[in-house]
This record gives sequence, C-alpha cells and structure tokens, in this order.
Amino acid sequence: MDAIIKLAYLVSAILFIFGMKRLQSPATARGGNQLAAIGMLVAVVATLVSKSILTPAQMLAGLVIGGAIGAYMARKVQMTGMPEMVAAFNGFGGIASAVVAGAEIAKLIQNTGTASGEEFYLYTAVTIALSVLIGMVTFTGSFVAFGKLSGKISGNPMHFPGMRLLTILLAVVSIGGLVWMTMGATNYPFEAYTTQALTIEFTEPMIYGAIAVGIAAFILGILLVIPIGGADMPVVVSLLNSYSGLAAAATGFVLNNTSLIVSGALVGASGLILTKIMCDAMNRSLLNVLIGGFGGDSQIESTGLSLEGKSISETSPEDTAILLSYAEKVIFVPGYGMAVAQAQHAVRELGEELQKRGVTVKYAVHPVAGRMPGHMNVLLAEANVPYDELFEMDEINGEFDTCDVSVIIGANDVVNPAARHDKASPIYGMPILNVDHSKTTIVLKRSMRPGYAGIENELFYNSNNRMLFGDAKDSITKVVNEVKAL
Repeated sequence: MDAIIKLAYLVSAILFIFGMKRLQSPATARGGNQLAAIGMLVAVVATLVSKSILTPAQMLAGLVIGGAIGAYMARKVQMTGMPEMVAAFNGFGGIASAVVAGAEIAKLIQNTGTASGEEFYLYTAVTIALSVLIGMVTFTGSFVAFGKLSGKISGNPMHFPGMRLLTILLAVVSIGGLVWMTMGATNYPFEAYTTQALTIEFTEPMIYGAIAVGIAAFILGILLVIPIGGADMPVVVSLLNSYSGLAAAATGFVLNNTSLIVSGALVGASGLILTKIMCDAMNRSLLNVLIGGFGGDSQIESTGLSLEGKSISETSPEDTAILLSYAEKVIFVPGYGMAVAQAQHAVRELGEELQKRGVTVKYAVHPVAGRMPGHMNVLLAEANVPYDELFEMDEINGEFDTCDVSVIIGANDVVNPAARHDKASPIYGMPILNVDHSKTTIVLKRSMRPGYAGIENELFYNSNNRMLFGDAKDSITKVVNEVKAL
C-alpha cells in the first residue's frame, strides 16, 4: 500500500507539471487545468486512503458536494467577478494552511508526556510556524483584495499616520514569534535540533509563539494590501496566489505530504514568476507596487476639453461600421471595460462579420489589462475567439503601423501615449500597446472618467481618434447591425 501511495503522489506531481506547462497557451490552457485538477484528485484520494481518514462512501459524498459547489460557482460567477473569486480562493487556501498548522500544534501538545513516540524535528517546528505566518497573511490580504476588486472596499490607496511603522513592528513580532515558537519547543541545546528527534517538553512557548504569529500575521496581511491602489490589483492577485502556494508547501512539510509540497512549490514559484512578469509589464519594481499607492477608483469626470485646450471627436455606430467595413486590418484591444459590459461575445461577432468582408482581424492583449493576470484571455476564450487571433503585446506592437483601425474597448492606461514621454506621469516607462500608430483609433467608453492610474489619456485627444460613448456591449451590437446592413 505504501508503494501504491507513493506512486499516486508521483503521478499527481507529473500531472501538475504537465498541467502547468499547458497553461502557457490559451489553446491548451483548458486541458492543462483539467490535468492539474485530476492530479489533485489523485493526491487527495491517496492521502485519505493512506491515513484511513474517510470511508469510500464519505469520499464519494465529498466529491459530489465539492463538485456541485464548483459547478455552481463556475456558472454563477460572472467573468467580471473572476478576479475577486480568485482572490477569495487564495484566502481560503491561506486559512486552510494556518488551520492545519494549528491542528498539528494541538496534536503535539496532546501527545506531550505520553508514550506515543511523537517525534519532533527543527524543520517541523519551522514549517508549522511558517504555515501559520504565511497562511494568515494570505488569508487577510486576499480578502482585502477581494473587497477592493468587488467594490466593497475603496480601490484607492488607504493610509493612516504611523501605518508603515506599525507594519514593520508587526513583521518583527511575526518573525520573533516564529523564533520563540521554534526555539522554545524543547529544552535541548540548539545543536540537537538537527541531529535527533526530540520529544516536546515545554509547550507554553509553542502556544504563545503561535498565538503571537497568528495575530500579528492577521493584521499584517491587512496592512500590506490596503495601501495598494486599484491599478496594481493584477500584481497583488498574482502575488497572493504565490503566497497561498508557499503556505501549502509549508503545510506539506508539516504533514510530511509529498504531493502537497510539490503542488505548493509549483504554485509559489509560478506565482512569483508571473508577479515579476506583471511588474516588468508596468516597468515597476515589486517594492514600488507594494508601497507605491498607485491608482484607485477615480470619481472625477473629464470635461473632454483639456490637454492644452485640445478637444475630443465623437463618432457614431453608423460611421464606425463604415470605417471598419472598408478597412484592410482591424486590431481589437480589450480592457476591463469590456469585462464590465460583458461585451466579449459582441466583439467576437463583429470580428467575424468583418472577416466575412475580407478584413484581417486580430486581438492585442496587454499583460496587465483587466483586474487579474490573463483576464482578457479568459474573456475572449469564453466568447470562442480563435486562439490564433490573440497576440501578446510584444508580438503585435509592430503591426499597429500597418493597422487601419484599432478598436479600444474599455482599455485606458495600457494605451496612453504619455507612458512614453511624460516623465511626470505615474505610468511613465510602462510598455504600452502602440495603438496611436494606427491610421485611426476608436475608443469605446461610458464616459471620460480616467482609468485606474487617475490620469488623462492623451490618446483620446489625438486628431485620428474617435470616441464612441455608451455601454460597450450595446455600442458593439449596433455596429454589428450596421455592418450587416451595408
């Protein structure tokens, strides 16, 4: 049985790795997700069987209930709600790791002074403390991110006097509690920790250390996320996802569970890599993201007459349809506004109508468009946009010079030319999609309200730009009807 369990863990690890590999492309991402899910199912069943935790009937009941909850959420949650759902899942992963670590502490305390033969090594104490620390930070930080993404908490950076000093103090308390919890677990000299198994003799330091770590980490998670503005939420979601993986890996060491260690390490490492990619896409360091207080919920409406007296030019669905129908190349640039309006299906229909007329249609996706990594890819995939028509920024930026019309649907800061030349702009240096190199740009927005960076978009005032105001889904639907009528 032990050999079978180890084989099951090996199979699950292989499925995790191949599943993650297939997430690199929209064309294979769905299959990769399914492979990883199967791998987790194999690992969970193997663990339950090896520990004799549940009967087969109970396992089946759990699968049915969990599957039903997952299916309900997959159908119920709108695509605009995906970022906050991911944040909530990260939070649940964090609290699960902390609870498991707490249960392990309770078990060790219960076995103190008994003939259970309970063994306790230094790495066990360290990983228990890390599970509590990372798990609690992930839990509270993720639910603050959930509140910001869902609008229940202001997306603006929030500060109060002495907040950074308090954050540093809590970090010191967390680390101090970790050391206290680890070093106070026994009365053996330090050298013995790494050379032999130890029976716990003093439980009070472990209890007090765990409580100190848990409380400090709980508050620390809140203080780490509330100063971060809405513009940086994609990076925060990715970073918290990495935290949840690291917490799971630490819990794997606590439980001596190989599959949990592997899966947690994969999630932690990939989350950090994705966070780095997102930071590079904004030309900012991770430290700047965490303390920069960049962007938020702008409530200021532009007058449409600014930037040294320049004015905007409006257009209509009829004129837009004519312009698109007689173009040779059209590039759609989706943003969070498309997600809010649920316009992805209408956009795909418009693209198909233009292709019937011989127009080359492509989709340009900026790495930080939307509210989470890959948000636009998920939306377009849901609308069945062909994968070979989706292009990342580096792949398509050179094609805007030969593009007749670029259609920007709800994107803002990722197409703002100020990022190239305005050193006073908060987005200066951020790589953007070169839509302004197109012969004509059409921007679909509800109003002239700035994006999450809270600044005016120079693109709106260019002589070759046209603004199509209104709900993106309604506007695109009207354009589709006009194209069909031509």
